[in-house]
Amino acid sequence: MRTLTVDIKDQPYPIHIGPNLLDRGDLIVPHLQQKRAAIVTNTTIAPLYLSRLKQTLSASGVESIEIILPDGEKHKNWQTLNQIYDALIANRCERKTTLIALGGGVVGDMTGFAAATYQRGVPYIQIPTTLLAQVDSAVGGKTAINHPQGKNMIGAFYQPKLVLADTETLTTLPRREFSAGMAEVIKYGLIRDLPFFEWLEANIEKIMAREPAAVIHAIYESCRNKAEVVAQDERENGIRAILNLGHTFGHAIETATGYGTWLHGEAVAMGTIMAVDMSKRLFPNLGNTKERVTKLFANVALPIIPPKLGHKTYLDLMSVDKKVQDGQIKLVLLDKLGLAIV
Repeated sequence: MRTLTVDIKDQPYPIHIGPNLLDRGDLIVPHLQQKRAAIVTNTTIAPLYLSRLKQTLSASGVESIEIILPDGEKHKNWQTLNQIYDALIANRCERKTTLIALGGGVVGDMTGFAAATYQRGVPYIQIPTTLLAQVDSAVGGKTAINHPQGKNMIGAFYQPKLVLADTETLTTLPRREFSAGMAEVIKYGLIRDLPFFEWLEANIEKIMAREPAAVIHAIYESCRNKAEVVAQDERENGIRAILNLGHTFGHAIETATGYGTWLHGEAVAMGTIMAVDMSKRLFPNLGNTKERVTKLFANVALPIIPPKLGHKTYLDLMSVDKKVQDGQIKLVLLDKLGLAIV
């Protein structure tokens, strides 16, 4: 197991990364405020890991309530969020009842938003089961649901008490989902960590073969990079915006094509290539960056040709992006490989 800390001023919290952490009640129970927790998961993850987590909690004397949601980005909405509230109220959950998100980015985002808003705030823990969630969405406290006109438009900044990334859960992850997670891994190398990007280029086959040491290293370095940025700018008033490389284009693709048609990581990969292409048009010092980035995404089976939505559709959807200020679209681009700018 490897551990690092997200050093938020008022509430630092640990990220544990390693195999079989679902069995480690000693890592979870110290973060509970009472011997009762509500596990939020979905119909795909529940048959795989819910009973195991419940057994781990039960062995430590913790009662657990299960809330099983439908799976998929198309369900990341008010109707599904209300299912969480309904279950919490029906089970008389209190302000000290911790919510535990067991699943991918959709489960994590909705559980975090429910925690931020139920009784004006209850504690929650992230147990991400997808690569994308382990390296990105479970870390940093961004929680949200989608709106038909824009992705993640309704949400809150709300930090978890703990992130527990059990790398064994990745063994059941479909290849397409694993590839989607790699979009966020590669992003960290592009925006602020050139040595990590070069390590990814050299070790991409080991990662895609899911060799444990390579996968754990990739997750750790991704989380380290994100934790360092979030510690500087928790609420995205400045440098944290660089974590959105490719997301403005990518969110437009997800919204236009229908949530779930493109996986989030696939859209981010495509959006990143579009952002690098724009960077190359604007800045002279990128050299063969676009070729290297495109090759790396292609090597992890991510899309490299954008959907033909038309300029107007792209611009209309990008104009409701959360980074728009005073009616102007703000984009994250690369000044050079390993250095992002807004």
